[in-house]
Amino acid sequence: MAGIAKNIRALTRQAVVLRSFALRPATVAVHKCLKSSNSLVASNQFLISNQIQARLYASQPKSKLTEEEIKERVLKVCASYDKVTADKLTLESHFINDLGLDSLDHVEVIMAMEDEFGFEIPDMDAEKLLKPKDIVRYVADKEDIYE
Repeated sequence: MAGIAKNIRALTRQAVVLRSFALRPATVAVHKCLKSSNSLVASNQFLISNQIQARLYASQPKSKLTEEEIKERVLKVCASYDKVTADKLTLESHFINDLGLDSLDHVEVIMAMEDEFGFEIPDMDAEKLLKPKDIVRYVADKEDIYE
């Protein structure tokens, strides 16, 4: 009995996977065929004979960041942190000495930067990022804006 239930679950998973893969390419094929021919019969024949499966993950490629955009975003994230006063915040401000943050606050700021820029900063690198200027340089190196 357990074997039958296991087979049913496996078949259900396969059906879901097949449906998710076949849905998008079929609609693309219909649109392509309808553009080239006005007959519905021709589009059905095209679908049957030329089913191509493709996965589309991203809508558009990321645009290249500039150093000024990175500086603005870093300062905006730092200023939005509740324990940082905006009048003391500059690119040269030290998180611990100048802004009065402790090590846990520093980790939270680094995590906010990870969320802002969409990549993970390893702990070894995060320990060295003690000023917003350091974060700007790190993100610029990671995004490869320096030539």
